[in-house]
Amino acid sequence: MTRHAVVVGGGIAGLAAALRLSAAGVRVTVVEQADRLGGKIHTRADGVDTGAEQFLMRDPVGGPSAAMRLVEELALTGRLVHPVAGGAGLWVGGTLRPMPTGHVMGVPGPQTVLDGVAKVADHDTDRGTPVLAPGEDRSVGAVVRERAGDEVVDHLVDPLLGGVYAGSADGLSLAATMPALHRMLGEEHTLRGAVARTTAASRAHGSGAPVFGTLAGGLSGLIDAVAAELRSRGVEIRTGLPVRRLERDGTGWAVYVGAAAPDAPASVRGPRLSCDHVVLACPARPASRLLAQVAPDAAALVGALDYASIGLVTLELTGVELPALSGFLVPADQGLTIKAATFFSTKWAHHARPGGVLLRASVGRHGDPAALQRPDAELVRAALADLGTVLGHPLPAPAAATVTRWGGGLPQYAPGHVDRVAGARELLGGLPLALAGAAFDGVGIPACVNSAEQAADRILEG
Repeated sequence: MTRHAVVVGGGIAGLAAALRLSAAGVRVTVVEQADRLGGKIHTRADGVDTGAEQFLMRDPVGGPSAAMRLVEELALTGRLVHPVAGGAGLWVGGTLRPMPTGHVMGVPGPQTVLDGVAKVADHDTDRGTPVLAPGEDRSVGAVVRERAGDEVVDHLVDPLLGGVYAGSADGLSLAATMPALHRMLGEEHTLRGAVARTTAASRAHGSGAPVFGTLAGGLSGLIDAVAAELRSRGVEIRTGLPVRRLERDGTGWAVYVGAAAPDAPASVRGPRLSCDHVVLACPARPASRLLAQVAPDAAALVGALDYASIGLVTLELTGVELPALSGFLVPADQGLTIKAATFFSTKWAHHARPGGVLLRASVGRHGDPAALQRPDAELVRAALADLGTVLGHPLPAPAAATVTRWGGGLPQYAPGHVDRVAGARELLGGLPLALAGAAFDGVGIPACVNSAEQAADRILEG
């Protein structure tokens, strides 16, 4: 008898899990609460991404990343494009400076030069033991402040981590955000030594080949291709349908969907899907809610994850010249509302605008919601003013402006996150259920696809 799996969540993780399961002959139903697939991947009608806009091409050992493997599997390599601009900048002390090199997400190594960016404290001495004790997980900020000083964290580590997670280095786990460096810190006696070994071991950035890629026409093309492949295999995809409750049904599951409240009587709970397995590929809070009745201890661990909200201001400007950079980052102590900007028309050849430029500014940091409480028009004005400050002259009114808000869009991996997720999975070990996605195993398309494939494999092996 063919097994049936319900995948809760139609973002890239849920779709990748469905691909893996359906390839193994499992009947799959994907259920997505929103009226579209893709989650944080979304492309406007004109081909401009309003969420994720690129992916890493290679994994840490130098092979194709999970995202690139997916592109190849779906025969999308003909649409693959790479950045054409140089590196990023860093706005510090009223100057747009080149991003320093030789670091791991801002954590400096022996060759990192931080002139004009930060003063480095000379506290990174060999104390006779590894920087981290066995099994220890601390925040990135705590370790780097102790070894290299506050300015290194505030002016380099924080903006880089903030660009990925919209969070603070002082609240983000080393084990979850920089696993390779975390492992080296358990062996090396100095921070710089651990960074040197980490960069030497990584094959993701060192081959001279492009580091990042995207698809001409936007990353929604990846979502569309996955969905088309799934439908060709007979996978049922249902959007606009929230999952309200999970219940054990013999050796399988009863999955209640629709508009009824989660605690409504069984007679009014809405349609029910019966299945053998469930993959929760949704954010932590809905995953925790669904687990509450069937695995309350695991639900508590999953529900401990916090999120940050961000806003993206996409602008089209005429009569403006941009530096030959892909964009820039802004430390939180530099007095600007925006925390980063990406020069789309400079970074990507397919976004070039004759006579104009296309760029996107990012606002919103974890624990500081004030910027996101502004109306759209005010956010546009603030972004224009800040961009004018960085570029050295006032900017004209935009030919077009769009504000996209991602409420609760980015998970905040506090110290201990990896252990909490492992604990939740151990508690779920006796159930035909798997967890997948950014809530558990890392942000970015490759991390989400890897997480999904591993979740599917756990089900197939169960």
